[in-house]
Amino acid sequence: MSLTLLALAFTALLVAGYRLYGRFVAARLGLDDARVTPAHAKQDGVDFVPTKPFYLFAQHFSAIAAAGPIAGPILACQNFGWAPCLIWIGLGVVFIGAVHDFSSLVASLRHGGCSIAEIARERLGTPAGRATMAFIWIALVYVIVAFADITAASFARGTEELEAAGVRFNPGGAVAAASVMYLALSVVMGLVQRWFAPPLWLVTLLFVPATFAVAWLGTHTSEWLVFDARTWGLLILAYCALASVVPVWALLQPRGYLGGFVLYSALAVGAIGVLFGGYELQQPAFAEPDPAKPGPALMPFLFVTIACGACSGFHGLVCSGTTSKQVDRESHSKLVGYGAMLAEAFVALIALVTVAICTSEQLRGLKPGTIYGNGIGEFLTLVIGRENLAFAITFGAMAFSTFVFDTLDVATRLGRYLVQELLGWRGWGGAVAGTLATIAPAALFLGFGAEGAYLRFWTLFGASNQLLAALTLLSIAVWLRKEGRGVAFVVAPLVFVLAITLWALVAIARKSFADAQGFDVAFANGLTSVVLMALAAFLVARAVHEFRSTPRPAQAQR
Repeated sequence: MSLTLLALAFTALLVAGYRLYGRFVAARLGLDDARVTPAHAKQDGVDFVPTKPFYLFAQHFSAIAAAGPIAGPILACQNFGWAPCLIWIGLGVVFIGAVHDFSSLVASLRHGGCSIAEIARERLGTPAGRATMAFIWIALVYVIVAFADITAASFARGTEELEAAGVRFNPGGAVAAASVMYLALSVVMGLVQRWFAPPLWLVTLLFVPATFAVAWLGTHTSEWLVFDARTWGLLILAYCALASVVPVWALLQPRGYLGGFVLYSALAVGAIGVLFGGYELQQPAFAEPDPAKPGPALMPFLFVTIACGACSGFHGLVCSGTTSKQVDRESHSKLVGYGAMLAEAFVALIALVTVAICTSEQLRGLKPGTIYGNGIGEFLTLVIGRENLAFAITFGAMAFSTFVFDTLDVATRLGRYLVQELLGWRGWGGAVAGTLATIAPAALFLGFGAEGAYLRFWTLFGASNQLLAALTLLSIAVWLRKEGRGVAFVVAPLVFVLAITLWALVAIARKSFADAQGFDVAFANGLTSVVLMALAAFLVARAVHEFRSTPRPAQAQR
């Protein structure tokens, strides 16, 4: 099958989804530019700032398009084949994922820019709000574990020979060195902006080319930072702890700004490769199960393995945490909420292609970050030539690690906020304690997990992430019901995602307890699955009670 035609058909589906179903959802949400958004009502020049829609789209897209839609499709394609992955990403994002993000954003706008947890507390009661916060915290811990481990595995990749380029270098060491230099460069940029306040154009002119230069430097320093995966995992967690408590201007803001250029460059390179590279699909459309080595079942694990590429509860935290405070007009929320999620699906498509164009032999022993880096590197050589393959691969892998740091930064800081709010910890001491409380379980998982343990964490991360999306839609359904609006467009995806994720969690719990040898990682995964299901059951019960106690509207408002 022609990859180009497949990609064009997929793109056409996304465009049609935005124009047709996006318009349908917008009508059901009753967008009205006469309403004053929180960005204007609470404008403070810090958090609440009216922002132009396309600029906000770029900011929001950078925040949500992290490593999730990359690693998930790569893992799923190897287990299930590319066809079910493509179908779920395309249909899932149009009818579920984008609906979740769009409605989360609008719900936050209508509640003064409140978070999802605060909306749950207002609509379902204080206990439900606290249960939601606990659920989110657990989900964030698994976000940190999964992405730290998968990145550590990529950094630990050994020396190999690039036949096409005629050189030997350490791809893992190269991307590790490039990533460390990239983070150091972000700190320097933050200090320069803080101390000298240069204009943004000058900062961009100086630091963006330097960001791409560190990928080149990484290829020449690939033997400098060579550690095993466990050591890298703990070092990455140490970075997360530091990033959680330092001022945002010192690291997060400059790293996010520079990372945006890497994101869009990788996206452009991926689009060139997918649309114009002339590659053939090497992976089967539907993978044949191996009786000698049984893997996860297509149902329900396809959906929770891909996770962020089609639907992500994490996005609701971004929509309600930062984005809703910057929306200038309600009508802009369609582009930002619905549109950015569709763009993320294209990121997932590119990731899917990086694995689908490889044979099983070429993929043997490679981690998702490495597969993506190799694929983006291959696409980049179409532009810069195969003699620069080492740099191209390092850039591709650095792009993946950049996306990971985006996710880790936000997840750790949000986890710290939740701990502080749940326990009433205040001040600098509370911030440090909240960070340590969030990092400690992740450190235990990585410290005692075997190499490649991310495979054991990933499905639980995906299930918790998608279950969070279902619970978010649950709160939104109650809100819409009390507003007298139709709820079918959120209830239908809610029921599907809730059923799939609970099914997956039951399967994960059974296998984890069966594999457990005392209180180990497997037992912890099983216990976490049970806790997540219990919290979900409580929230569903509260929502059903509130839903039934609200009179059914005579006619749904449009």
